[in-house]
Order: sequence, then C-alpha cells, then structure tokens
Amino acid sequence: MTSQPQRNAYLSDLTDARWALVEPTVTAWRAERQKTSLGLGGPVTDLREVMNAILYVNHTGIPWRYLPHDFPPPSTVFSYFSDWTADGTIEHLGVGLRRVVREQVGRTAEPTACVIDAQSVKTAHTVPNKTQGIDAGKKIVGRKRSIVVDTIGLLLLVTVTAASVSDNDAGKQLLTRIALDQPAITKAWVDTGYKTQAIEHGAALGIDVDVVPRNTQVKGFSVVPRRWVVERTFGWIMMHRRLARDYETKPAHSESMIRLAMISNLLKRATGESAITWQNP
Repeated sequence: MTSQPQRNAYLSDLTDARWALVEPTVTAWRAERQKTSLGLGGPVTDLREVMNAILYVNHTGIPWRYLPHDFPPPSTVFSYFSDWTADGTIEHLGVGLRRVVREQVGRTAEPTACVIDAQSVKTAHTVPNKTQGIDAGKKIVGRKRSIVVDTIGLLLLVTVTAASVSDNDAGKQLLTRIALDQPAITKAWVDTGYKTQAIEHGAALGIDVDVVPRNTQVKGFSVVPRRWVVERTFGWIMMHRRLARDYETKPAHSESMIRLAMISNLLKRATGESAITWQNP
C-alpha cells in the first residue's frame, strides 16, 4: 500500500483507510494498462496522489491548472481523470463502494427500488453551446443532471444532458439503463415532471413508476415521501464546489464529477470516518 504523501495533508486527501478501498481498483487499472504499454520506463506517477488531486478539484472547485504544486502536474492529473472517465474506472469504483455500504447497513448488494429526479444547473463560459440548453420551467441556461438513487440515497446512475431535455425524455433513458444495469429493480418513484410516456416506458420494462406529488396544501418547504431521499443526495453532491455549476467541457466529465462526489460520501460511510471541518477538527 502506498504510504501517506510526504507533504502537508489537504482536507480532501484520502486517509489510509479510504485509500485501502480505492487502491485495488486503480492498481488493477494500471496493471491492465501496462500489458499494452511499450514498457519504456520513466517515472511512475503515484496513483494515490492522482486521486487526491482529483478529489481536491472536486471539493474546492478550482480549475485544473490551479492545482497546488505539490500534486502531480495538472495535465497528468487531468489525463488520468479523462482516461478513468472514458473506460469506466470511476463508475466501477462507485459501484463497488455502493455495494459495500449497502451491505454494511444490512441491505442486499443490489437494490430492488429506486428514486429518480433531475436538477438543472448553470454552466461556465467554457461549456460548449451545443451541450447546453434552456430549462424553460426553471429559467436556467445550462445542463440537467438526472440521477437515480436507491432508497437510502446512494447513487445508481447519472446522466448529464442539455437543460432543454425534458425530465420525461431523460427519465426514459434512465429507465432503459436501470432495466439493463439493475435488473432487480421493479419499483421507481418520481415527481410530477415525469409524465405518462415515462410511466408507460417503465411498465414495458417491468418497472412500476409511481408519481409522488407535493402536498399543495403546505406552503414553503415540506418533506415529500420517498422523494426526499433523492433531494438529500443532491444536497450531498452540492457540498462539492466543482458542482456548484457545470464547468466541464464534456457531459461525461460532468457525470464523473458527480460520481466522485458520491465516492467521497461512500468512502466516509464505509470507513466510519467523519469529514474534517472547522466544527469537527
């Protein structure tokens, strides 16, 4: 196991316990890469420091080029992030950690029910116009994050589209993926943005889609049964400043940033470690 970096630690750094859960996945990735490399030698990048740097960006929201100098070069870190996004390494890591946490709390590794919701966010000036749009209902120019979580709020699936894509259309895409990736799921709860088409599409896939409306008699904030779980997940995600708006050029990179925010949450749960804050030093 790689030892703790020989530098002053950042709050976002992986502890030894958290790194022990991450290391097998990234070490296996490197072993596979080395099978097809030319083997020319040269310095080997510390994968723990690469992951620490990626989590630093995710937590703080800084541009890649602003990474502190005691991390590997920004171009190197971004290259790993891009590769791990493209080949599914980040997604695979999240899936494995989710199964660990579910079993720790007495659930089966794979869920049988889920909650679906969407969030529209503004985009940075670096985001290509062709990957964003206007959410007419929320009057937001940007992208839409559609997520699927289990009944305790752990991320199952995420897709990032232009904000102009309707909840209904995004929901149908997610339901199709749920049927393929999570065949045990037979129940899904959604809000009123998901119309008849999504419900019928789910039924055709063997998933009972149940619309849970807000209580119109209650003014202001109110906890909506079942749906509060996914709203809490969005709250967890938004604690990572990189996700305060969408800064990523590629939607796939946006999806990875969301998965990384959830990975941070899962690592804390799996190890029983609390986040270090000014209130909890």
